This record gives sequence, C-alpha cells and structure tokens, in this order.
Amino acid sequence: MQNIIPIKNVGDDFSHQGIGLIDRFQRQYVYLRLSITDVCNFRCNYCLPDGYQPPADKQTFLALSEIQRLVHTFAQLGTEKVRITGGEPTLRKDFLEIAHTIAQTKGIRQVALTTNGYRMERDVGLWKEAGISHINVSVDSLDPRQFQLITGENKLHSILKGIDNAFEVGYNKIKVNAVLMKQYTVKGLDDFLRWIKNRPIQMRFIELMETNEMEHFFKQQHLSGQSILDRLLQVGWQLQSKSLSDGPAKVLAHPDYQGEIGLIMPYEKNFCASCNRLRVSALGKLHLCLFGEEGIDLRDLLQSDSHQLQLEARLKSALQGKREHHYLHIGNSGIRNNLASIGG
Repeated sequence: MQNIIPIKNVGDDFSHQGIGLIDRFQRQYVYLRLSITDVCNFRCNYCLPDGYQPPADKQTFLALSEIQRLVHTFAQLGTEKVRITGGEPTLRKDFLEIAHTIAQTKGIRQVALTTNGYRMERDVGLWKEAGISHINVSVDSLDPRQFQLITGENKLHSILKGIDNAFEVGYNKIKVNAVLMKQYTVKGLDDFLRWIKNRPIQMRFIELMETNEMEHFFKQQHLSGQSILDRLLQVGWQLQSKSLSDGPAKVLAHPDYQGEIGLIMPYEKNFCASCNRLRVSALGKLHLCLFGEEGIDLRDLLQSDSHQLQLEARLKSALQGKREHHYLHIGNSGIRNNLASIGG
C-alpha cells in the first residue's frame, strides 16, 4: 500500500503573509531545487535501469518565461540559492539561457547545477559564462568498467576530463556525488580518497533511498552512511559547520587532504530538522518533500506577471502543510517511483 502524505492549506488565501518562506516548525526555506526536464540519457541501476521512458501523454516542461516568473517569486520570498536539476538538465536546448536568466534574478546569490557530466568536458566553460556558480556531478565509481555497469554509459574518462576542465575555467571547488552501494563503494572508497587528496573536490556519498520501483535493489545494495562516517572519524576526518543555504550533507575535512567528504544520510532520525529546500518539478508542481506527496500545481499562476501575489500566497499557504519528517526512517518510502522525475 502506498503511503501518501496529505497536503493541507493549499488555497490562494493571504492568511500566511509575512517575510520569507517559514513552515510550522520554524524552518526557513532559502533553497529551491528546480527540475527543468524529466529526460535523462543515462540508465543508472539505482534510478532508471531501463532508461528514460516517455509518458504516454505528451508533457510540456516549464518554458523560460514560466521559470523566470517562478524564480523571481521565490527570490522575493527570500530564496538565495537555486539548483538546476533534471533528469539531465543540460539536455535542454535552452539550458544556457535558463541558467543565465536565473543567475540574473535579483536576490539569487548561487546558481548550482546537478549533472551526470555527459556534456561537461565540452561545455563547462559555457556553463560558467552563463552564471552557473556551483557544479555537482555524479561519479559513482572511478573504475571505468564499474562506472559503465552502474550508468550504462562508457563516459568516465570524459567526465573526469570535464572536472579537470572545470578547474581550468575558474571553478574553485567541484562537488562529486556517488550513491552508496555495497557492491561498489566498500571496495572503491580508498580510490575516491586518493583522488581527492590533492584536488579541491567535495566527494559526497549519498545513501541509497528506497522507491517503489527499486525495493529489491535497495534491500540488496543499501549501505549505511554511518559506517562510512565512523571509519573516517577514526582516521582523523573532522565534521565541519554548515551555513544557512547549505544542503543536507555532513561535511568532513582532514588536514592532509585538499578535498572534503560529504555524507548525505536521509535515514538519520533528525535528518529533516534542518530542511531548507523546496522542489519544483519540470511540470511546475511544488513538492514539499522528496518523498511522499504528489505535488501542488503552480503552473496556472506562472502565465502572467500579474499572478505574482497569488503565487506568493499559494507557496506560503502550501508550506504550512509540510510535515515534520519524511518518515523514511520508519519504512515509509511514499509514492515516488523514481527520483529522476523530481530532480533528486
């Protein structure tokens, strides 16, 4: 049985006026994760093992004008950071224009990109010119054969060259994401540590999360981030403090390493206490949580600048229905079939 998190108070009333986006638990939301496409060209075994399957009914992703109104409204409500996600966001033909538009929005201080790195070697200089200030790229293994087994693509060399190119065009730090899996990470951890010893890379290990389509895979491959954390603390890695707009990672540094380690552990009991981000899908739905609810449509209020006050009110009102926890830690994986549909 699917567990749907109910959403309340999603009307257009103005009962939640005030400064910024703050929920009932006094969490402040300054970070928007905006998906601009569901399409992905990789076939990662933990997400889309059969590849992207277009829906039967044709879907139109948010247009540039809709994105511009959405981001402007979020900025008016205190959002400082926008992360562009997908699917694979760089597959959109107007990706650079979207990035530039977001970067030029008053109040937005960071424009981050999450990518599979497919076009990084060729285009990372253009991304920087467009205003992308931070990049997260997925590299689940440094072994080319394992990388291809995980992603379905023989692209590791190109992606690693893309990371090198990012430093050459002026990025000071790159975040690299790897999903924790028993089959690969336990044996590959030392390779990652050697790789970041003399590179300004934050290597982020993300706990595998259970979705409806991947229940069996989750049971086979789930590896607790706590085991990695304990191992690192024992050899001199130290936890670092976080700023308001940071994501959920526990970040560790070591005096002998130029790089850092980040651990994202959504099954930790108090993981949601510091939540600071909201998600909007490529179809214009607001998702209060990565798991558990179907989303609140915003698209009807993105067709004209004249709807901005109504959009602000809907966002504030919807936020009052956000629950305190995602409840993953008690076995509720919600209704999400895969994470590609909402940008992770």
